[in-house]
Amino acid sequence: MTTGFTIRAALRRLSLAAALLALAAPALAQRYDLTLEERSVTINGTARPAVTVNGQFPGPLIRLREGDEAVIRVTNRMSTASSIHWHGLILPALMDGSPGFSPGFLRGIAPGETYEYRFPVVQSGTYWYHAHNLDHEQRGLYAPIVIDGREPEPFRYDREHVVQLSEWTDERPLRVLENLRRDPGYYNWNRRTLVDLARELGGAPDARARAGILRDRMAWGDMRMDPTDIADVTGATYRYLVNGFRPETPATLLFRPGERVRLRLINSGAMTYFDVRIPGLKMTVVQADGNNIRPVEVDELRIAVAETYDVIVQPRDDRQYQILAETMDRSGWSRARLATRMDAPVEALPPHRPRPVLTMADMRMNPGPTGLDRGTPLPEQDQPGHVAPMGGMDHGAMPGMDHAAMSHGTTDHAAMGHGGMTAPDPVAQDTGAPPGTRVLSYRDLRPLRADPQWRAPDRIIEMRLTGNMERYIWSMNGNEFWRAQPIVARLGERLRIRFINETMMNHPMHLHGMWMVPDLGNGALNPRKHVVNIRPGTSLDVDVIVDGEGDWAFHCHLLYHMESGMMRIFRVIRDGAPAASAVPPRQGAMPAAHNH
Repeated sequence: MTTGFTIRAALRRLSLAAALLALAAPALAQRYDLTLEERSVTINGTARPAVTVNGQFPGPLIRLREGDEAVIRVTNRMSTASSIHWHGLILPALMDGSPGFSPGFLRGIAPGETYEYRFPVVQSGTYWYHAHNLDHEQRGLYAPIVIDGREPEPFRYDREHVVQLSEWTDERPLRVLENLRRDPGYYNWNRRTLVDLARELGGAPDARARAGILRDRMAWGDMRMDPTDIADVTGATYRYLVNGFRPETPATLLFRPGERVRLRLINSGAMTYFDVRIPGLKMTVVQADGNNIRPVEVDELRIAVAETYDVIVQPRDDRQYQILAETMDRSGWSRARLATRMDAPVEALPPHRPRPVLTMADMRMNPGPTGLDRGTPLPEQDQPGHVAPMGGMDHGAMPGMDHAAMSHGTTDHAAMGHGGMTAPDPVAQDTGAPPGTRVLSYRDLRPLRADPQWRAPDRIIEMRLTGNMERYIWSMNGNEFWRAQPIVARLGERLRIRFINETMMNHPMHLHGMWMVPDLGNGALNPRKHVVNIRPGTSLDVDVIVDGEGDWAFHCHLLYHMESGMMRIFRVIRDGAPAASAVPPRQGAMPAAHNH
C-alpha cells in the first residue's frame, strides 16, 4: 500500500512538473510563406487576370493551432500595393493587415516587398483571410483559415470540408464601381417595367386595388428607388462559385454513408448574400463566426457577406446531396455537392424561388439623427445629399410615435408602429422557404456557456447607416470615410452601438480586432460575432468588447459600399490619452491601398 501510494504521488509530481514546463515553454511558431501574384484564370470561357496566392485561386487554406504563434510571410509580386487582413482574428492592430490604419502598415505591402505577420493565436474556429482593397479582393485574394482548439470540440464529426462561397466578374472591379456610380441599378435586371405595371393592374380585383398599385409606383418613383433592388451587383455580371468551382461543374465533397460531416461555410463574396440549404438533409449549426454555440437544427440559413457558420450533416444514403447556395436576389447559384465518388453525374439545379420585393414597410425606419452621442471627438453634422429613403419623413410627427422616448433595443421592435405598419424584425430571415421550414436566426445563436465579460454597457453611441442610392454614396452617420472623424473608445469599456439602418439595403457591419455582441435579450448568452447584419429599415443594439488598443477599420463588408465611403476609424485609447486629431490623417481619400 505504502509503495503504491509513493509511486502514485511521484507520478503526480512528475505530471505537475511536466504541466508547469509546458506552460513555461514558449508557444510553437506555425510558419507560412504566401506569394501574391497576378495570373490568368478562365471562369466564363475567356482568360482574365486574377490575383492568386501561391499560384492558387482562391488561395490556400491556412491551418493554425490555438495557443501557438502564427508567423506568416507575405511577398507581393504584383505591380501595385496589396495586403492581407485576417478576418475575425483577435490580434495586435499592427498585424491586422488593413492598410491606412496602423502605423507601419499605412500603405500595405509594396510591390516586391515581403511583410512578416507575427501574432499569437488566441481563438479557434473557422475564419478567412482576404485583401483589403477593391481590386485584389474582388479578383480572388481570399482563402479559408481553420484554427484547431486547445481543447477537444464539444461536438462529434468524422470528416470536414470547407465550403467557401464567392463570386467572379470578368469586368475589372473599378469598372463595376463606375457603372454603379453612373446608374445604381445598372446590374438590376429585375427592375419593374411598364409591362409589369400593366400585368399588376390587370390582376387587381377592383378600382381601389388599382389605385393602390398606382400610388405604390408613384411613391417608389418619388424616391428614385426600385423595390426589386435587393443587391447592387447581381448575376448580370457575377458568376457564383464554391471553392473556385462554377455551379455547372460543382466542387465534389466526399463522404461515406452514415458519417457525420462538418461543413465550414464561409461567405467570401464581395457583395452577395446566400440562402443555403441541402435538400434531404438537416443542418446542425454548431459554430457561428468561429464561436461554439448550443447546437441548433435548421433546414436553411442565410449567410451574410463575411460571416462563417459551421454545420454538421449526416447523409445516410449512398447518393448525391446538393449544397445549394441561392443568391438573395435570386439571380444565380453557388453550388457544391456531397457525393460518395468523384465521378458521380452532376444533377440539375432546381428553379429559383420567386425574387423578393421590398415593400413600403421595409422603408419606414427613417429617424434621422436621434441626438445620441456619435463617439466622435467633436460634434458632427450629416453631409448634404445623404438623404434617407422616405424623403425626410419625420417619425416624431407621426401619430402615436414618441421618437425621443422610443428605445431602439431589439425587444421593442415587435410593438413599434410606423404609420399603421409594423417595423420588420431586425434578425428574422425570410428566405422564401415553404411554410414550416426552420430558418436560422441570430436568436438561435446561444453560446455554450455564459460570457464571463458580460455586463451592462458603459455608454451608448448612435450609428446610422446612411447614403444616397441615386448617387451611389454610402456613409455612416451621414459622412463618408474621407470626411468623417474617428469613433473614439476607451480601452476596457463596454460600448453599445445603436445601429439604425436608414437605407433599403442590408449592411453586414464588421469591426476589426474586437468582438461584437448583438443584444438579443439574452444577457450573458448573447453571441459573439465578427460581422453583424443590419437589415433594411431596422435598428439593432450591438455591444463591443473594447479590448484592442490602436486604430481599427470599422465598415460595411459589402465591398463596393466600403469603397464608396461606408467606413470609419475606430480608435481605442487608454484613459487620459488624447483622442488625437478630430479627422483622419488621410482626409480627402481612401487609405492608399484602397485607391483604385
